[in-house]
Amino acid sequence: MTDNKPVLLIVEDDLGLQSQLRWHFDKHEVIAAHDRNSAIAAIRMHEPAVVLQDLGLPPDEEGVEEGFATIQETLRIAPNTKIIVVTGYHDYSNALRAVAMGAYDFYQKPVNTDTLDLIVQRAQQMWQLEQENRRLQETTQSPLPGVIAADERMASVCRIVQKIAPTDVTCLILGESGTGKEVVARAVHNLSKRIERRFVAINCAAVPENLMESELFGYEKGAFTGASKRTLGKVEVASGGTLFLDEIGDMPLALQAKLLRFLQERVVERLGGREEIPVDVRVICATNKNLVEMVSEGTFREDLYYRISEMAVDLPPLRERGGDKALLARHLLQKFCEQLDKNIKGFTPESINAIESYEWPGNIREMENKLKRAVIMCDQKNIAVADLGLPEQDDLSLNLRTVRQEAEQAAIIRAITISDGNISAAAKLLGVSRPTLYDLIKKYGIHIQES
Repeated sequence: MTDNKPVLLIVEDDLGLQSQLRWHFDKHEVIAAHDRNSAIAAIRMHEPAVVLQDLGLPPDEEGVEEGFATIQETLRIAPNTKIIVVTGYHDYSNALRAVAMGAYDFYQKPVNTDTLDLIVQRAQQMWQLEQENRRLQETTQSPLPGVIAADERMASVCRIVQKIAPTDVTCLILGESGTGKEVVARAVHNLSKRIERRFVAINCAAVPENLMESELFGYEKGAFTGASKRTLGKVEVASGGTLFLDEIGDMPLALQAKLLRFLQERVVERLGGREEIPVDVRVICATNKNLVEMVSEGTFREDLYYRISEMAVDLPPLRERGGDKALLARHLLQKFCEQLDKNIKGFTPESINAIESYEWPGNIREMENKLKRAVIMCDQKNIAVADLGLPEQDDLSLNLRTVRQEAEQAAIIRAITISDGNISAAAKLLGVSRPTLYDLIKKYGIHIQES
């Protein structure tokens, strides 16, 4: 929109009628096109909410009906656009065909501008309502602060977090690297009564072993060479708030005993000090390691394991989160476009397919990396496969039944994702009836949020 005027594209090869309509719709920013090529160029450049299109565009040299081809290409590029086709008086069958292809409505010549006004206004209002619905849907797809998810396993994680957040129970968050363990830890903090106090994070794998104790518990002046002043540790700094111990599986055994004592007594002694200092802090731990195996191997204390896992939250990897790949990709695209001041509207169908097909071994962190790169590299309105830099998927399963089931389930999830949860639209994409699609959704246990 320009100067708050809605954009209206008029596709009409009769220059006299085109001029009349341009003059009549003076409350719109009117863009005019006379053939398919100029119409598609205008769609890409101006992204109109409503298109008023003469269905009787002349056919090209190969005999393709330009009017119908223009509708198809418009909806492929901008599927939310409302197309109103204008047809001849005796061309009712083609008008119905255009609506069946996805046009919003039709009107027959001769043009009555008052009637056409009402149809265009209604189309504009419908477009605005759908935009608002999509915006609201995006906000409701964040069940926890910072968490973007629609998958049933992640919904279960969110329910657990909502229940444990108001308590002071010590939590253990498990999951592969890059699955968002710190995001979930922050969500626990933000939903707790400690939200007004600090959230302090320390990565146990990133701090050298000889410095870990002083980093956690602090030290007194003169405790060691270079200790020129009293320094508080992370535990004291987090007092009243939340302490997040990331990669707890990498904590040295000797320090595990001291951490256990703190968790039991809730007091700390600074290095080089003798005073026991009481600290009120909530502790959340996270790891990508199998602590049960480490306990059996003797590399992690069993008593500490049971102390930190009063409540355990297991995050699924991104590859197992049905429907979340495209959802996260769209969220990250918006985030990076704002950060990098880029005007990219979305993804091509091929890039959405690539995102859904890829296994994402690096999980959300890998997706963030590739999406940020894609936003930087993209020169078009939509992210293409080449911008993402994803590898070709050539894995082959030789079990025919498995292949069929996996393909069917993936197709259903992809159709629902592309259709933004609209089951009727997804059913049309898949070429099945709405009841059949519901049966398949139930069969595969697919979690949906209908628009």
